[in-house]
Amino acid sequence: MPEFRYEDLLPIGEDTTPYRKISSEGVEVVAGPDGKNFLKVAPDALEQLAETALHDISHYLRPAHLQQLRNILDDEEASPNDKFVALDLLKNANIAAGGILPMCQDTGTAIVMGKRGQRVLSEEQDEISLSRGIYNAYTKLNLRYSQLAPITTWEEKATGNNLPAQIDLYANTKDGADTSYKFLFMAKGGGSANKSFLYQETKAILNENSMLKFLDEKLRSLGTAACPPYHLSIVIGGTSAEMALKTAKYGSAKYLDSLPTEGAMTGRGFRDTELEEKVLELTRHFGIGAQFGGKYFCHDVRVVRLPRHGASMPVAIAVSCSADRQMLAKITEEGLFVEQLETDPARFMPEENHPAVAAHDDETDGVTGTGGSSVVKIDLNKPMDEILAELTKFPVKTRLSLTGPLVVARDIAHAKIKERLDAGEEMPQYLKDHPVYYAGPAKTPEGMPSGSFGPTTAGRMDSYVDQFQAAGGSMVMLAKGNRSKQVTDACNTHGGFYLGSIGGPAARLAQDCIKKVEILEYEELGMEAIWKIEVEDFPAFIVVDDKGEDFFAETLKPTFTGIPVRAK
Repeated sequence: MPEFRYEDLLPIGEDTTPYRKISSEGVEVVAGPDGKNFLKVAPDALEQLAETALHDISHYLRPAHLQQLRNILDDEEASPNDKFVALDLLKNANIAAGGILPMCQDTGTAIVMGKRGQRVLSEEQDEISLSRGIYNAYTKLNLRYSQLAPITTWEEKATGNNLPAQIDLYANTKDGADTSYKFLFMAKGGGSANKSFLYQETKAILNENSMLKFLDEKLRSLGTAACPPYHLSIVIGGTSAEMALKTAKYGSAKYLDSLPTEGAMTGRGFRDTELEEKVLELTRHFGIGAQFGGKYFCHDVRVVRLPRHGASMPVAIAVSCSADRQMLAKITEEGLFVEQLETDPARFMPEENHPAVAAHDDETDGVTGTGGSSVVKIDLNKPMDEILAELTKFPVKTRLSLTGPLVVARDIAHAKIKERLDAGEEMPQYLKDHPVYYAGPAKTPEGMPSGSFGPTTAGRMDSYVDQFQAAGGSMVMLAKGNRSKQVTDACNTHGGFYLGSIGGPAARLAQDCIKKVEILEYEELGMEAIWKIEVEDFPAFIVVDDKGEDFFAETLKPTFTGIPVRAK
């Protein structure tokens, strides 16, 4: 008979996280049965912890993430566009750290995972206390409400406070954890969350050659809609499909970095650091880069191998995006603690004479697909036919600087306009006269023209493009991420363009580029309303042109042909 063995499925190692203490209020040690101490946690303490965590991850990043952005600027192999994106993201981090504008306009779904020791006492349901803290953060700060409550299967309404949150609490029965309560807080935006995938494969994939060929195809399909460079997480195996996906999410947050690096007969999960390096190298040859060509599609890769049922072979993929929003927190006998994030990201900024700074800021030293060295200025105050006539002069990948009016419309607004077209009504004149920016703003701080206002994922609007362009609207579209072939075909047929905006620097765009915001229509939709904004020197790239060219078309084709056979 085989012997009994037990080991945690995910045996996380020692916690070396730097923490800062935020309070000792609401926490006390009380005597209990058998002479054992208990940790009593007041509802206010859990509320304060959650509110602080959501504030911090909306405005600050981990130092390691910022260092990786700086590394791109100093890497001679990084493309000019890689460096342009990385520097914009560093500038964005500096603005967000001021505590007014969040780093991304999609301030996410609040996610909390907690592990509660057996001798931790609380006075109300912990999920309620944590939700109250999350509510405080989203209602007090300049964040965005993105949660929709299903009223019927087909009807939904915004909750108006970004609740409900996803809160998963577990019992922690480990030795030494009796009087501690540990947490992982995340704010997961839609673009990043939508790039979580589960594939049900077979044992045939369990060799290096087959796995890398599989990943060459699947990872390219992630595209740029979730704002790379990514922290990529891959899980091979799993006791269930949901276990594989959950582990992938935790891996992307670096929560599993201290796992062992080899397996055991207990079936424990482990990191395959050798495969991580090979996958990272694979992604560097995609040509996608940090959104507009280069090698920095990913900052890093985590690969976790899990046990599996012999008839199941799940493979899960998840990413954390440029808004790398997560932190650890804990409650102990000493008080409330949150992970120390970087409050002074300026120390990662390059000096003024750094080549990447000149390329980013000097209008005569930009990056274009023409082989020249100038950024192309586009005056959006001109009639639409003149804007199109200017854009048609340049190839895909050309860097642009946009100044003038944009109409802002996204999912619900597009659906409403489609209903009008289907009913025989005319395309609204504002969509004929101006480019359309797919976006939804966060709340506007007092005294500023705009809240954080970065682009949303373009692909969600793909199905509308042909109909809208045939009706004379959406001739120039601005958003983030790659588009489907139906958009390329529509632009080729109707003479339109899709311009890619850098995904991620929503705070910088709000502070530096957006000068005026006004409601045009559907004010009752909140951030989903149709807006008109005035922009100045708004950065963009031509991604799809009127000739049927798509910058991303080639980068999405798999090229892996197998691991070379070594001579004996």
